[in-house]
Amino acid sequence: MPDSKKTGPKDVFGQLLAIIGLYVSIIAFGALIFGLINLYFPDVLSYDYGFYAKQSLRWPLAILVVVFPLYLWWNNYLQNDLERNPEKKELKVRKWLLYFTLFAAAIVIIGDLVSLVFRFLNGNLTIQFVLKVLAVFVIAAAVFTYYLWNIRKSIPATKDPKMRLFVQAVVAIGLFFIVFGFFTAGSPFAERMRRFDDRRISDLQAIQHEVINYWQAKETLPQNLDQLRDDIRGFTVPKDSETGESYEYRVLGSLQFELCATFKTSNKEESAKNGTRPLPLAPKRELYYPYPGPGGIEDSWFHDAGETCFTRTIDPDRFPPFK
Repeated sequence: MPDSKKTGPKDVFGQLLAIIGLYVSIIAFGALIFGLINLYFPDVLSYDYGFYAKQSLRWPLAILVVVFPLYLWWNNYLQNDLERNPEKKELKVRKWLLYFTLFAAAIVIIGDLVSLVFRFLNGNLTIQFVLKVLAVFVIAAAVFTYYLWNIRKSIPATKDPKMRLFVQAVVAIGLFFIVFGFFTAGSPFAERMRRFDDRRISDLQAIQHEVINYWQAKETLPQNLDQLRDDIRGFTVPKDSETGESYEYRVLGSLQFELCATFKTSNKEESAKNGTRPLPLAPKRELYYPYPGPGGIEDSWFHDAGETCFTRTIDPDRFPPFK
């Protein structure tokens, strides 16, 4: 039995903290690996690729940067404490948590293999799915190996040459994917610039919609953006959220107008990665509509860095006057 003078509530909570840190790190690490697989091995039938895959990397990275180092430090502290106080290996809470972890890892491995066989028999295997199955298997196998060793052996893992090498390899791989994830997700500065550009596109969409409404109501295009202001509906023409400057608007004909903004990034490269071919900007006689749809607005807002203008031609058949 453990010596009550050397064990107490702090040991119980210490073991719980280590296991919670392990589970949180594993889940976040798995989400990070899945996001990287979605990005570099996209499935065109799924929406979790391209920009969305990059977005999915940020939460796992934030969790891992904080939790993973703390887990490593706390687990090392517990291992050293066990070396100084071997009787703590017999703590019931420690054994319960370790055996539960082994049980969970074994269930994950079995379920992982069953899923792989089912997808194979169903003729639905993809490289993305295989890589995810492999990632889950490796993570669960590493956890199972490490904690099984801790249950069977009486010395800390860091004191055994082979096990120490195994732990160092696992930590090195984990750190590699964290650093690689940061590299893939991009810098916070670039992400902020992209979000400003997204806001500019949203503003231009709102202005375009109001211009069409104005034409439908009056059968003429507004001569400037101030004419779109509507106190009753509460519409105020948006301005560039970063610079505070007004967007450019020009009338090109009785049914044609142009909207311009200055962007900090290009969204054409990202669209190409996602397998979407951008449409040429402002082709002659091309008709544009105010809401997303197949071949509609989502394909008509591609831009480079710098000033970009979007020419729009109203189709009276699709947007007849209100009168």
